[in-house]
Amino acid sequence: MDRATAPLLDGARLSIIANRFGGVCRKMGNTLLRTGRSGVLNRAKDFSCCIVTADCELLTAEESLPIHVLSGPDLMVRWLNSVHPNVKRGDVFLHNSPYHGNSHPADHTLLMPVVDDDGVHRFTVLAKAHQADIGNSIPTTYHGTARDVYEEGALLFPAVKVVENYKVNEDFVRMCRLRIRVPDQWHGDFLAMLGAAYIGEREILAMGQELGWDKLSAFCRQWLDYSESRMIEAIRAMRGGSASATSTHDAIPGTPKDGITVTSSVTIDPDRAMIDVDLTDNPDQLACGLNVSEACTRTSAMIGVFNSVDPSVPKNAGAFRRIAVHLKEGGVVGIPQHPISCSASTTNLADRVQNATQLALAAISEHLGMGEIGCFCPPSTSVVSGIDPRSGKAYVNQLFLGHTAGAGYASEDAWLTMLHAGNGGMCFMDSIELDEVYTPILVKTRRLIADSEGAGQYRGAPGILVEFGPVGAAMQAVFVADGNINNPKGARGGSAAAPSAQFIRQRDGTLRPLPQYCDTWIGDGETLVSVACGGGGYGSAANRDPERVCKDVQEGLVTRQRAESVYGTVLTPDLQVDIEATERLRAANEGRATVPR
Repeated sequence: MDRATAPLLDGARLSIIANRFGGVCRKMGNTLLRTGRSGVLNRAKDFSCCIVTADCELLTAEESLPIHVLSGPDLMVRWLNSVHPNVKRGDVFLHNSPYHGNSHPADHTLLMPVVDDDGVHRFTVLAKAHQADIGNSIPTTYHGTARDVYEEGALLFPAVKVVENYKVNEDFVRMCRLRIRVPDQWHGDFLAMLGAAYIGEREILAMGQELGWDKLSAFCRQWLDYSESRMIEAIRAMRGGSASATSTHDAIPGTPKDGITVTSSVTIDPDRAMIDVDLTDNPDQLACGLNVSEACTRTSAMIGVFNSVDPSVPKNAGAFRRIAVHLKEGGVVGIPQHPISCSASTTNLADRVQNATQLALAAISEHLGMGEIGCFCPPSTSVVSGIDPRSGKAYVNQLFLGHTAGAGYASEDAWLTMLHAGNGGMCFMDSIELDEVYTPILVKTRRLIADSEGAGQYRGAPGILVEFGPVGAAMQAVFVADGNINNPKGARGGSAAAPSAQFIRQRDGTLRPLPQYCDTWIGDGETLVSVACGGGGYGSAANRDPERVCKDVQEGLVTRQRAESVYGTVLTPDLQVDIEATERLRAANEGRATVPR
């Protein structure tokens, strides 16, 4: 059907159908949350579900992690169509190759074509779930120092058919069970993903039968066009200009001694209603696991942009038409080439792409951008493994015990539970009690750290301290931290957040520092101490609303001393703003630089 004969849907019908498609994603996600076997799924909610059109365009991705879906689903479906041009109803494909559109190998993605009664491929539903173990050479899904994919050790599936006519290929299952350290846990998560994909297919087939495929096709075109028009309006309301900014990841083995600096150059052109993000001026891919896949590089740039766009603009392929991301072939951020490792592609350097983009936007206008979002992946988000002394069985799981990371924005304080830039606050923080039930650990401390926020007119989130250790047996922990040296910067006069750090508390109580990339054993009676970054501030701390400062002191996020020395706010003994004393202090400070630390 061409556009001339397509049914024209009014705004009400567009909204209703858009919400029905969004409901499909939510049903898929609820299935993963309720039936996933690993803590990564059923406690942390580290998964995403989305729908891609027959033309390989992202239609909707309700309640999904941004790093999983803004770019990648389109690339994966395009690859699927090229290697499997004749899909049939009941086919399901497993895809986790970062060289063919996926985020990183740990994000197993099931792609299920939605095929109508006439055999026409109408949509593709995707269920993407981070795995606790994927057969890597060490028990982690973030192998930051892997020189290449062979040292990384991940099993890669570039759109491999695992289900035909709704029947699972048990050869594939046996292969994975033999290679993956926690076979029952992985198989449970695979079946949860499969259930989510089946529900997505069932719901869309029912919509096609009820509304007609011509109407759904017309909806897709009109909805994406509407989304593009909303994005055009948003960009034309911005100040035009160009700016570049950098963000530097700390050095780990396999990187330059000064770390990896990411440069993002942003141009806002309101006349053309386009935003260009140029990431070509960046280092070549490196012999480590921090290289960022094409999907994550594109997504990270778009996250940086969308953090400054009217949040009511739909995040789909229509809006994406107004963002041009320029990438470098073989870049550490860009389009890395096989067999270089992209093991930690979704987190560390991807966050630096977003941060550089947000800082560039802030340089263009005081109404745009953010400070730097806090650094991933601290020990509180370690992949832990060992033998559970209670059952004698092996366990592997990624913990989400605590990470704040939010940055100050042009008009608001940080989102406390951001987790990291690519997550966008969509994961849950683990319940301490449930982690202790399912994993042989004891969590001794989880608390926010006073005076660790990036100060500003709009402050960043404070850091968080988490201390935990094994019970009854030693535990292996693997993490690749950032922010010990290059802690999250502020924007437009905002200050940096406090740096991160990591230690083992030994049996005698002394703290032994750990390197940022760490594969270590924690003995029974020892604990792992994680000091995770908050986020950078936005604007001068001298301009912060005294009432906000007062509330931060009341909540224990900022001390009285810092309230005075950094924010120029004097409080009474009962923790109320002393208006006259504050006015005198700020007048005395006017024209003098305020140095937070």
